[in-house]
Amino acid sequence: MSGTERFAAFDDDAHGPGAPSAPGPAGGFGGADGPVGSGGSRGADGGGPPPASATDPAGPTPPRLEHPVLKSLLGAWALAACSAEETAAVEEHLGGCGTCADEARRLREAVGLLQRPESLDLDPGLRTRVLDGCLDRRPPRVPVPPWATSYDAETARLDALLQDFGDAEWHAPVRLRWFGGEDGTSRRTTVAGVIAHLLAVDGLIAVALGLEDPLAGDKPAETPAERTEAYWGASRFPPTRTVRAPWREQTHAVVRTVSFTGGGRGTLPVSYGGFELPLRDALADRAFECWVHAEDIAEAVDYPYAPPAPRHLHDMIDLAARLLPGALAERRRAGLAAPGRRRHLVTAGRPGRSLRLEIEGSGGGEWLIPLDSPAAVGSADHEVAHVALDDVEFCRLAAGHVSPEEAAAGQVGDPEAIRDVLFAAASLSRM
Repeated sequence: MSGTERFAAFDDDAHGPGAPSAPGPAGGFGGADGPVGSGGSRGADGGGPPPASATDPAGPTPPRLEHPVLKSLLGAWALAACSAEETAAVEEHLGGCGTCADEARRLREAVGLLQRPESLDLDPGLRTRVLDGCLDRRPPRVPVPPWATSYDAETARLDALLQDFGDAEWHAPVRLRWFGGEDGTSRRTTVAGVIAHLLAVDGLIAVALGLEDPLAGDKPAETPAERTEAYWGASRFPPTRTVRAPWREQTHAVVRTVSFTGGGRGTLPVSYGGFELPLRDALADRAFECWVHAEDIAEAVDYPYAPPAPRHLHDMIDLAARLLPGALAERRRAGLAAPGRRRHLVTAGRPGRSLRLEIEGSGGGEWLIPLDSPAAVGSADHEVAHVALDDVEFCRLAAGHVSPEEAAAGQVGDPEAIRDVLFAAASLSRM
């Protein structure tokens, strides 16, 4: 089959009635009778337009209600709970009664205070769009390198989630999940423990940049798991909300440092103990983990949390796709994946058997994954399998939050290659 054709193996099955319209902004209830608090109404020859109900036959006709009745309706009107006729009567009355207009304004302001701010439910791409607009108008003297913007954005989003947490939320239980070998595994902690985990592992980048290491002590801790356990074990008490300040200061220091270097240190190696990543990839990795653990925290406190902005999500998926050949080779060496079909290793830089990984969604794209050697080059001419996944679903697979068997994938071609790649994607996860 061609590299671009769609395959037929995919399964095809994969607020109430509006409230009456509210009046104008609080403090500006003026209708046809002029501004609020004018103390009277205009006559027929006063130069103003007649009431809307008189000129618009389709509009509701205000009922004739006494002043006490209209005053009693102000609370319901402020909550937009009146019928259309009652709303029209109240609004007509407010244009001529300054006392009721003042009361209505106070009630509307009180209703505004009762509504919970919903800033965290906004489109996560809004922050990026606003910053892009600002930076287009006034470029920064010290810009953040493009490859560090996803880390900057995801740490800012997580910090916004944490800003109003009380003690109950900070100590809410969270289960860290990842995929080990052939099965999923987990570790129980708290919201504060998750932030401590991020602080400890982000310290790998801080150390590479010459910043202060958040871990104290003489015993070296090199891998993310070792650093996390060392940080958790260094205190006699479990982490509390006080961990937020050092974590946030560290994230700011990392972004500030890579910005002042002019982005020229993107190839600086960052050691993860058993392997290394260049700084640009390490920051994408940390942005990915920050988002995944922010979702863990949001789930623990029952709060919605959206995926990253599309271009940041794409960068995270691209990193995972580039790591897949190495992860597949590691599983082969451990006897967890089928050996390559070729009788000899593919020469570095030469094409070999490949799987087309199609990621759908705003952060998606297509990648050709070499199957026989991480040194080989993916080739459409040597394509033996095709897998399609949703962008967020693929990220949850790579985070160890979805098992390879449960990953909802459209797939066609060599089933052994498909299984090996899905398991290799899950094996990218870690504590």
